Amino acid sequence: MGSSVRVKEAVVVTPSEPTPARVLALSALDSQLFLRFTIEYLWVYKPCPTLDQSATVARLRAALAKALVPYYPFAGRVRARPDGSCLEVLCRAQGAVFIEAFSDRYASNDFDKAPKTVTHWRKFLSLYVSDVLKGSPLLVVQLTWLRDGAAALSVGINHCICDGAGSGEFLNYFAGLASGIDFKPKPIWDRHLLNPPPMKHNRANPTVLPEFNRVPDLCGFMTRVCSDLRPTSITFDKRRLNELKNLAGSTSRPSELSYSYTSFEVLAGHVWRSWARALGFPSNQILKLLFSINFRNRVKPRIPDGYYGNAFVLGCAQTSTKELTEKGLGYAASLVKRAKERVDSEHVARVIESVSEMRACPDSVGVLIMSQWSRLGLERVDFGMGKPVQVGPVCCDRYCLLLPAKEERESVKVMVAVPAVAVDSYHHLLTA
Repeated sequence: MGSSVRVKEAVVVTPSEPTPARVLALSALDSQLFLRFTIEYLWVYKPCPTLDQSATVARLRAALAKALVPYYPFAGRVRARPDGSCLEVLCRAQGAVFIEAFSDRYASNDFDKAPKTVTHWRKFLSLYVSDVLKGSPLLVVQLTWLRDGAAALSVGINHCICDGAGSGEFLNYFAGLASGIDFKPKPIWDRHLLNPPPMKHNRANPTVLPEFNRVPDLCGFMTRVCSDLRPTSITFDKRRLNELKNLAGSTSRPSELSYSYTSFEVLAGHVWRSWARALGFPSNQILKLLFSINFRNRVKPRIPDGYYGNAFVLGCAQTSTKELTEKGLGYAASLVKRAKERVDSEHVARVIESVSEMRACPDSVGVLIMSQWSRLGLERVDFGMGKPVQVGPVCCDRYCLLLPAKEERESVKVMVAVPAVAVDSYHHLLTA
């Protein structure tokens, strides 16, 4: 992108009031190896001729400082505990980073389609945190003024400290403050709730969960799925989602005919099948679809409201390429549905035990990872510039995101990067 985005100023924003100076332990789930990265959100707001840019920047910075009072761990720094058991947050009001930037190349309508490359929008969050455990800020906010007077606002949040649902709560509070809405949030830390209980299972025969189980690589999988990636973006409206539900019902096996599929189940199955068919894996290659499942209301006792730590596990649908591509959408949707149904208190306890005792981590071979951002309320995040006209990631890579679609409440936008040689086939299969 060269100089297409120019940073005007970067400042450290600290809490507007005194906050506790302490060290907070993160949970076993927070400390997982595969969560040590930054969640990067990007919103685009339409031009507003009457908007005072200087006043808007001042208002956002003040709102951020105020939001960091109840959410003071966001102003801290994550580090490993000396005993290596898990991670912790050093809370000394070190602060978040706020960046103001300008672009004379990009306008709001440039975000209507997928970016040209995986990192095409990288500079809209200029401070890229490559290692979240080396004293980096946990929260980075960048407001970029576009050439048509519109604004792009990006936020990077350390995944160790919160999950999608938790970040959604924080972002809506931060945005509310910027819009003049000052409600009193009740964020709950309580990470001990998701630490492993005393050992119940036989340590000599640990449970091997499918999401952590490795499968044979029959095709140089990582080279195949990561070569020359091209971002794609396809929107499914309510009519198309209903068509997929009908198709899933008509292609279900007799044992599955009583199933009623959700929009997520049929869309996840359809994307997974289309991706597998487009990339042409060997028929006996085992494939997995991993997707996040929020278990706050699935466990007993339920996780208290306001808990913003990582309270999700990975659902795992697994089958061979041959079965996935030949048995129809109903089969794929049923695998997704069953993976969701397996998540209860006992399953969550086994996951916590696995990641805590055995440092279990998902393997990459055979895996497509999907995350449902369309249920986080991101389309409602109003920082005093109106509702966003686009919501998505800063970078589009091989991890599939389901996003809220522009001004279409029941529509879902699917973004994922696939190898250039498979783009046309994937697009055709997904939209056919």
